[in-house]
Amino acid sequence: MDYNGGAIVAMCGDGCVAIAADRRLGIRQLQTVSTDFRKIYDVNDKCMVGLAGLATDVLTVSSLIKLRHNLFQLREDRPMPPEMLINMISYSLYEKRFGPYFINPVVAGLDADNKPVVCSYDLIGAASHSDSFVCAGTTDEQLLGVCESFWRPGLKPDELFETISQCLLAACDRDCLAGWGGIVHVITPEGVTTKTLKGRMD
Repeated sequence: MDYNGGAIVAMCGDGCVAIAADRRLGIRQLQTVSTDFRKIYDVNDKCMVGLAGLATDVLTVSSLIKLRHNLFQLREDRPMPPEMLINMISYSLYEKRFGPYFINPVVAGLDADNKPVVCSYDLIGAASHSDSFVCAGTTDEQLLGVCESFWRPGLKPDELFETISQCLLAACDRDCLAGWGGIVHVITPEGVTTKTLKGRMD
């Protein structure tokens, strides 16, 4: 779980939700392989999944989620709602429980009433729901500390972006396995806003 490093956080706002991740792909603290590794994948217009953990399993599980979502969309003629996506990911991880994927997924999305939904998992699919924020990756302890300090209920999209950005950058400064900037997606009923953050490059 610590081999490639990573930091992912999802946060609820007022009728909006945000998910952010760092961009480093490394081999422990010995070597940085890439500074623009993708850890957040869009599932549909109102839902995204962040995957922290072993890079090969991140790529495998992102393809699996996309496949199962597309099959659902073909059969049901509608995008998969976040609650159903949460259950599908939980099932997909649990069916591999004897040889698990080494990842911690984070789901962030808006439900049918545009209420924010965030959820994180352990590596065998036990879901942990929250109405505030969830964290994953090697930086989860540092993220929990700063998010407890900065998050408050009723954040508007701009305030939510600023809060999640400062939390991510502050936490990554305290973890040598994550960093090299970040990427933040803010999901609102009108659409998705994506911004890239510059962080410490050491």
